[in-house]
Amino acid sequence: MKTIPFLALTAAALVSACNSQPSAPEVLDANPDPMKNVLANAAPVELPPAIKADKTFRCKDNSLVYVTFFQGDKLASIRTEQTGPVTRLTAPAAGEPLTADGGWTLTGTPASITVTVPGKPSQTCRA
Repeated sequence: MKTIPFLALTAAALVSACNSQPSAPEVLDANPDPMKNVLANAAPVELPPAIKADKTFRCKDNSLVYVTFFQGDKLASIRTEQTGPVTRLTAPAAGEPLTADGGWTLTGTPASITVTVPGKPSQTCRA
């Protein structure tokens, strides 16, 4: 007599365990990203160019100029003192003079440049 209620209980447990739909975990996002749509629609980011050469040049007036050339030949940074402020020079296209506000210009290669620093005449410098 004790086996009938046990079998009925076992059968009820088996029937309730059978589900025609597989159970998928319910995912709740309690902290949605407010920038998700903005980032998804943002333009691709262009990485800065790699350093091509980092040179110290001696100029005709015996001064030193520190120049970092970047790949693509459209960007360079220049310092007139080893620990001085950096000035970023850019060109619209490769091969054109690199310029910055204030009268900075730079042309040349990592071996030899012609540079104009504000307040000084244009001069040739060699690495």
